[in-house]
Amino acid sequence: MSLKLLTTSMLLGRVLAAPVKGSLWAAAFHSSSFQAAAAPVWTSDSVRTGVIARKKGMTSMWDEAGSRLPVTVLQLEDVIVTDIRTKEKHGYSALQIGSTTKKEKNVSKPLRVHYENLGVGLREKVAEFKVSEDAILPIGTELSASHFVTGQYVDITAPSIGKGFAGVMKRWNFAGLPASHGVSLTHRSGGSTGQRKWPSKVFKGKKMAGRLGGTSVTVQSLKVLKVDPEENLVYIKGSVPGFDDQFVKIKDAVKLRGEKLFPKESMPPPFPTVNKQ
Repeated sequence: MSLKLLTTSMLLGRVLAAPVKGSLWAAAFHSSSFQAAAAPVWTSDSVRTGVIARKKGMTSMWDEAGSRLPVTVLQLEDVIVTDIRTKEKHGYSALQIGSTTKKEKNVSKPLRVHYENLGVGLREKVAEFKVSEDAILPIGTELSASHFVTGQYVDITAPSIGKGFAGVMKRWNFAGLPASHGVSLTHRSGGSTGQRKWPSKVFKGKKMAGRLGGTSVTVQSLKVLKVDPEENLVYIKGSVPGFDDQFVKIKDAVKLRGEKLFPKESMPPPFPTVNKQ
C-alpha cells in the first residue's frame, strides 16, 4: 500500500490556518504570568493528553535482526488544544483536542462564534481526553508527533471498517450446517435459535446475523517504532482499526506505568507535552 503524505495544498492550509489568539480566554493562558509558572514535573501518576491523527496506511520496517515488522503510519494534522475541562467547573480534568483545519463556510454560525470565543481556529474533528491536573495545557497549544517517543506503548481507538449485514459464519465464525446430501440451500444457516417447547423464544444477545463492523474499537499497548517530527508521522507496530485517512485517537497505554510505558532512555517523557520554545 502506498504511503499518502500531506499534499502541497494541505501544507499551505496549515500555514494559513494559524490559531487565533484574540479572545480574553486565550489571552489569559498566553499571558506572561502563566508561562512564568513553574513547569510541572512528570510522575508515575501523571496522565498526559492524547491526540487525534489520521491513518495513512501500512508499510514495513525491519529490526536489527532483519525481521520484517508490519507498521501503520499515522499523521497529525494541525492538532491543538481547543478547550479545557476543570474539576472546579466541570467536575473532572480533561482537554478537548481538535485536528485538521476546517473551512469557515462549512461551519454553522453558533459553532463559529464558539471557536472565536475560545480563540482557536475551526477544526474538523474534536475529541476529549481525560488528564491529570498537572498535565493541563493552555488553549491553542499545538501538539506534534514529538509528543510521543520511540519505544513507548499507546492505545488507539477508531471505528472499525463497516462490512454491512453479515451472516453467522462471517460474523461469529460459525461452522454452518453439514455440506452433505439432504441439506438444501441452508449450508450457511445459523441453525435453530428458539428451540422447541422450551424456551420457545430467542434470548437477548443470541449470536445471529446482523450488522458487522462500524463500531468503536480500541487496540491496547501498541509499540511506537518511529517518530518523524518533520512530517508529523508516528509509526505504530501492528494494525490499527479503520480505513485509510480516517481519524484515530492515540493516547498513552493505560495498562502500563513508568518504565513499562516509556523506555528508560526517554525518561522522563515530554510533559505535559514537548516544549517548542
